[in-house]
Amino acid sequence: MADSVNHPAHYTAAEMEVIDVIEGLNLGYHGGNILKYIVRHRIKHIELDRQLEDLQKARWYLDRLIHVARKRMGE
Repeated sequence: MADSVNHPAHYTAAEMEVIDVIEGLNLGYHGGNILKYIVRHRIKHIELDRQLEDLQKARWYLDRLIHVARKRMGE
């Protein structure tokens, strides 16, 4: 039986789990969410509208990351 809490199938489709990549690269909250939504958009959902929703979520986090970076730069 699949472990949908600790090892969901949409995060374990490759040799590495997404969480291991996020932590290994120290991507932080925003970067981690960007990667998470991009990686899972076709694995978790077969419906195109749901895939697009995950890509839009990734873009939202990317826009937020850009906002935070600009704020740090004093813009």
